[in-house]
Order: sequence, then structure tokens, then C-alpha cells
Amino acid sequence: MIHSTQIEVLCHPYSEEDIMRHLMSPLDFSVEELNDLLDLANDIEAHPDKYAHICAGKKLATLFYEPSTRTRLSFEAAMLNLGGSVLGFSTADSSSAAKGESVADTIRIVSCYADICAMRHPKEGAPLVASTKSRIPVINAGDGGHQHPTQTLTDLLTIRSLKGELGNFTIGLCGDLKFGRTVHSLIQALIRYPNINFILISPEELRIPDNIREDVLIRNHQNFAEVVRLEDAIPHLDLLYMTRVQKERFFNEEDYVRMKDFYILDREKMKLARPDMMILHPLPRVNEISVEVDDDPRAAYFRQAQYGVYVRMALILTLLEVKVC
Repeated sequence: MIHSTQIEVLCHPYSEEDIMRHLMSPLDFSVEELNDLLDLANDIEAHPDKYAHICAGKKLATLFYEPSTRTRLSFEAAMLNLGGSVLGFSTADSSSAAKGESVADTIRIVSCYADICAMRHPKEGAPLVASTKSRIPVINAGDGGHQHPTQTLTDLLTIRSLKGELGNFTIGLCGDLKFGRTVHSLIQALIRYPNINFILISPEELRIPDNIREDVLIRNHQNFAEVVRLEDAIPHLDLLYMTRVQKERFFNEEDYVRMKDFYILDREKMKLARPDMMILHPLPRVNEISVEVDDDPRAAYFRQAQYGVYVRMALILTLLEVKVC
């Protein structure tokens, strides 16, 4: 008779001595490790053929309990570009979560089927819970309003590629800073680089949470200012990071409708910006960036999405410890 604990051991060939890494936060990597990962992403961009079959026989599970386009598809594209394969689900309703299965049980089962997993979940900490029960590396692909580390890796690669370095710039973070997990992750990552100034642009109701202001910015003696008007900030910026007001995070429709059009970046506002200021956005956008801005050479958000594939390819290789010749 085979017991359930024996089944778990047979599912995946990790021993107790193996040290398996997960990615829950951008702080899980040191600055040196991040630089190595970004260098690998740049090499993947420059030499895609070199990596086309490196993950042959490997499987990525995408467990997305929330809707996603860019993150899920870029993970899938990343694994396919590496010669691997993909399985998973795109909504909680199409998984056993609809029957009441726990995240812990789901990851135990998925560990039998795949070599690595990317998980998005509406509850903060759900991927962390999964990582404690998993026999394969788990990547946090977004947990509620908490963290979005792979978007942060994408942002860091984009900034370094556009500006030539990570440091010595002023960045404006505009829009939903209260619920914006991409903003929270990016601030935590950028404070480790030299001479970065933050301008936090939001209405009072969507200001950065106290824990980010107090425990991250103030505690680390970071230069930052909080303003309401985008027009007041934009002339001083090297980078403008726009975010959408997230309807899914609001408790009622009325508050969302009141806030959703608070910031709209258009041609008139772009006239106030420096000639070399770059615009980033984690996407999707609603109407916070007018489509007329898309043709501006300073608009980098679609290039940013492409960088997301390269950096997720690099992350998969790093966590699977695949050696690159």
C-alpha cells in the first residue's frame, strides 16, 4: 500500500537537501543577482536562437486565479521560446478552486505535473502559502494589492535598457498608488539603487499606503514628494510610470467612477515633459494614457511588454538552474 506522503515524494525528484528558490518579492534577489538576471535577459534578447531548446522537456504551470493577459501570456511565451511546454488554468472558475480546493492542495498536485509554477491570486500571501507546500519553484505573478515581482523585473530591465543604468533619475509614479501592487514592488526594488528621487502623484484617496511610506521610503531615508497634480510633477521627471485606477480593488462602483478619470496623459501634458522623459505603464490601460500619445517616441510601454518576455525567460532559467553554455 502506497501512502499519500510517498506519492508526494515520487511526484518530483527533489531531496530534502535540495535548496529550492521561489520568487515572492523582488527583494528575494540581491542587487548582484538582479544584475545577473537582467544581463541574462539582455543576452536572450540579443541571441534568441541560443535559448530556443534549452528547456526542452520542462513544463511550466500557470495557475491564474485572476484574469490576466500580459503576465499569463508572457509567461507562456517565455516557456515556449525556451523550448518547454505549458499547462494550467486562466480563472479560478476553471480550476478545482471552484469546488473548494485549497491553494496548498492545488500546488501539491501541480508539483506532480510540472517543473515550475507561476501563480496569480487575489489574496495577498497565497503564492507564499503555495511555496511552503510546493516541490517545484513558485513564482508570484501577482497577489492582490501586495506584490507583482515579475512586473518589477520587467520594469527594471526596461529602465536599464532605456536609460543605461539603474540609478541617478527622478521617477514619477502616477495614479492608483494605494492598490497598485506594481508600484509597491517597484518602489521596494528601486530604493536599493543610488540617487533615485520619487514623486508620488495621486489623489488623496489613492495615496501610497502608510506601510510603504513609513517602512520603505522614510525608513530608508529616500527622497520623495507627494503631489496631486500631474502637471506640477511632469517637468521634473526622467521617467513617468502611469497606472490605471483598478476597478477590481474598489468596494463600490461609485468611488471607482469618481476616481477613474482623475489622470489622463495627453499631448498637451506631454508638452510640459522633458524631450528624453520616458513613459512606462504596466498595462492594461483604460483611458489614463490617450492613444494620441502612443506615437510619441517617449512612449515605451509596448516595448516594456516585450521586455517582460525576456525577463521571464531569464527568471525561468534561473529558478530551474538551467546552465547556459
